[in-house]
Amino acid sequence: MSIQPDVQQGWCIAMNLRSVHGAESVSITSARATAEITLTGAHIAPVTFVLGDREVQPYSLPPWQPQDFPDTEPILSHLRGDFFCMPFGETAAGPIHGEVANNRWHVDRHGPSSITLSMRASDLDADIHKTVSVNDDDAVLYQQVRSNGLQGRWNYGTHPVLDLSALPPGSGRLSTSPLRYCSVHPTLFSLPERGETQVLQPGAEFTDLAAVPRMDGSTLDLTHYPTEPGHEDLVMLVNDPAAGDLGWSAMVVDDYVWIALKSVRTLPMTLLWITNGGRTADPWQGRHVGRMGIEDVCSYFAIGPEASLDNPLVDRGIATFQAFDDEHQLDLRTAHLVAAVGPDFDVVSQVTTAGSGTVRIDAVSGASVTASVNWGFILGKSAT
Repeated sequence: MSIQPDVQQGWCIAMNLRSVHGAESVSITSARATAEITLTGAHIAPVTFVLGDREVQPYSLPPWQPQDFPDTEPILSHLRGDFFCMPFGETAAGPIHGEVANNRWHVDRHGPSSITLSMRASDLDADIHKTVSVNDDDAVLYQQVRSNGLQGRWNYGTHPVLDLSALPPGSGRLSTSPLRYCSVHPTLFSLPERGETQVLQPGAEFTDLAAVPRMDGSTLDLTHYPTEPGHEDLVMLVNDPAAGDLGWSAMVVDDYVWIALKSVRTLPMTLLWITNGGRTADPWQGRHVGRMGIEDVCSYFAIGPEASLDNPLVDRGIATFQAFDDEHQLDLRTAHLVAAVGPDFDVVSQVTTAGSGTVRIDAVSGASVTASVNWGFILGKSAT
């Protein structure tokens, strides 16, 4: 047991700290899930979900540890699982993805199955609070991020990264809720002078995730992953608000499915970071293969806050930032669930609410499963 001083609150919290994949971390646990949260950047991984008599760990841990690259920025040396980013992307005012993804958080409250952390983010000039929780009723990771004192127009997002490197090529099956606009990163995302390689055509718009334009004139199927290694690419998928407030992304892996649930009002798009051995510089060294970031954001790609204020999507009425003032602070809620599926379950076709605290997950094949999740929490209302 160690004592963690909390300078902001003026009192101390007793909790267990331990090194997890080289990073000082604290854990929360329930009968259905256990999550490890780093104090640096509040990155979450590993997360172990219990599905009947077995356990699954969908989130990525990198093939390096923080001590391997002590001079590398914390977001890369600690890179793992899911973490909150604000501002999202490159910024002149601070580290990439903001201090919230790089600096040390304070633990405000820590119970067996829930933890609340906080940070005074100087690049935002605001206090940020993050609560991560699991419970005995479902195999779900819940997160809520709130701000205090935030002013101005900002972009932000989540950053979950799945590890599919142990799967046979193309055996992970990706799908999302209905989309209104899709595009590859507008400029070259991977720079050859930095030892990086990409295959997708910069700025290419597309309507089918199974046929994303490549630079060589062919297409790449992103509905089946891993793809052939050796590339680093980024695409943006904008959700169709006409399909409803509850948005989702799903990856079927072996005999289970991972699903990210969100409100499309606060997180109107999803970035797919295909991180598949296309970076050779430290700490990557071509080893970060078979990973995919499925990142729910309110941002214009990961170019930074300035680009999110003025870009082609704004002219189309697509929100790439939100305005904050004394009356309107950030209250961001997400849930990641896993559910067992049978051999006849191929690709998720839709996720619908099926009563209080339950969703129905349908497959293209006609198979379906139900899963417990407090979807009302995500939408900020009671699940009825």
